[in-house]
Order: sequence, then structure tokens, then C-alpha cells
Amino acid sequence: MPRVAGTDLLGRPEWLPGTPVDLAAIALRWQPHPPAPAWSATGREAAHVLPTVTTGNGARYASYADAVGALDRPAHYADRACYRPLGATLAGRPEFTFGQCGYFDGVSPGQAVAHEFAAAAGPIAGHPGPDLSGLPLRAAAGDPCDLARRVTTAAIATLTLRRDVGGSASFLLHWRDPARVNHAGGMFMVLPTGIFQPIAGTPAGLRADFSLWRCLVREFSEELLGTSEEYPTSDGVLDYAGWEFHQELTRARESGALTVRCLGIGVDPLTLATDILTVAVFDGDVFDAVFAGLVRANAEGSLVTQDGSAAIGFTAENIARFTNGSESVQSAGAALLRLAWQHRRDLLG
Repeated sequence: MPRVAGTDLLGRPEWLPGTPVDLAAIALRWQPHPPAPAWSATGREAAHVLPTVTTGNGARYASYADAVGALDRPAHYADRACYRPLGATLAGRPEFTFGQCGYFDGVSPGQAVAHEFAAAAGPIAGHPGPDLSGLPLRAAAGDPCDLARRVTTAAIATLTLRRDVGGSASFLLHWRDPARVNHAGGMFMVLPTGIFQPIAGTPAGLRADFSLWRCLVREFSEELLGTSEEYPTSDGVLDYAGWEFHQELTRARESGALTVRCLGIGVDPLTLATDILTVAVFDGDVFDAVFAGLVRANAEGSLVTQDGSAAIGFTAENIARFTNGSESVQSAGAALLRLAWQHRRDLLG
């Protein structure tokens, strides 16, 4: 199975375009009746890895979502509506297909297969890893890149580059606080990164927020400016035309001072989480104006600093540092950094 940019992230050939794809060129297709998953990694099929309920009667939690909620609930943990990825291509005519799911529907299978693998591998450093044929949940999952086979959510992982007049650039990196997040706590990740989901699960909200751009704008606001995930809506619909931050970024994009491109899609080999890999390149003066209130810490963690600055130089040395395995970086983040470096002339030219 192809590895994305030589990292652990899994992918398919049609998920990795030869050149960056403008976000506006990707068509989104809605599937109102998505196929039932071939497996769910809940109940009896996952009993060998599910924790025991604390009542003492030997019963086990029905799913990992239930177990996490009862035993180690992070600060941000709610079963919100999400867009479920069902298929994708970035070759020819770029197109993503989505249906609807709940956040917990995607969390439970991913956590179950991850814990099954960890239990079999053990804590010994340098362990070659377990025989996959002895992992029933992972075997039932089949091809990790067959998105329609299971319920999963998709995160939009964005590398934010600030481009100077001379052509050099810097990027931001985020440390995810394990006390606040359910996924990849204690690891570094590009930012913003957030689940592709509507503000509200109402029919009107699902339609209005079925936009990669709108989701990305909200994540920029929440993760870089520290704003709340709670938005004023009417029937679940936010007035984007009246939201000045959205309009400011849209104007920058229309003028070319901000470009957003997709470099690929990948699946985490441990949790089977799916990431849409994007890069947002800001002209330096626009970035400084839009993010004058840049926060060092947000609801999910804190910015990584280098020599006291949150601006990490977009250099071969730093790309190597955060992708060679010496730092605890999510596989999607490492892959995105390497892809961005490979495409740096297209992205920064």
C-alpha cells in the first residue's frame, strides 16, 4: 500500500496529485444514503479490547466512545454531526463524496483497532509488531483506504505558511494537549486541523456548511485566534456574509494574497483516521493583519515555539526535524510537511 511522501501515512495513487490542487477546483458530492459499514468494531466483535464497566459485573462498554466518555472524558467530547467520507479522487476531475455520520461512529472503530494493535505489540521498544492476521478487528477493517467500508470522519489538516516578500516562509505547529483532545494527544500537528463537520446537525446546517472553505475559516478563527466553537446561528445556519473574519479571508483569497491548495489525502495506519492535506499560503502583511491577535494557546493545546517565536522557518532543516521520527508528529502532519516541501516552488512561487 502506498505511503504518502515516505511517511507512515497510507494513501492511494489517485489521492496524490502531481501538482497542488486549488481548493476551489474540488467538487463535493453528497450521498444522502451512504452504505452501511461492513464492520463497526463495537459490541461483541470488539469485546476483547473494550474496557470493563466499573460496576464489577464483568460487562464491557459497548464501544470505545462510551468508554472514553465514562473513564477519561477530554474537555471537548460531543457526538456532533460530521461529514462521512465515502470516496475521493484528486486525479482528473477532483471530487470528494460524503454522507452523514456522528462523531462517535468514527471514533469507536478507530480507537478499537488502535488499542488492539497496541495490546498485541506490547511496550517493548523496537518490537517488530504483531502479525496482522492475529488482529481480528484490523483484519475485518480490510483495506484502510476503502473509505466506504467503515464509518470514519475526515479532518482538514492545514499547513499555514506565512510568505515574506523575499520568498522565504515560516509555518506554525501545534502541540495537542491530551487532557483536552480525544485524538493524538501529546503529539505535534500542523494547524489549523479540524473535523469536517457542520456547526449544527440540522438539515439546513448540513447544507450550509457542506464547504471545505467554510470549515477551514472556522478552524482558523478557533485555533489561531482562540474563538469559541459556539456560533450564533438560525436553524443551525451561520450568516457567513455578515461575519467579517470570513469576508476578510475570502477577500484575501480572491486577491491572491491567500491561496489554499490540496496536496493529498491520507489514512493514519494506527487509528485509520482520514486527513485531507491542505496548505494555506498567506502574504506576510495579510497574515500579520488578519492574525494580529494570534494566541499562543487555544482550547486544544498550544503553539510550538522556536527561539521564542511561533514562526518556524520553512527550511529543509526544520522539515527534516519534524518528519524524521525524532519528534512526536502525527503521520498526517509529517506527510503534509514533506509534500509541501516537495511542492514549495508551486506553493510559494
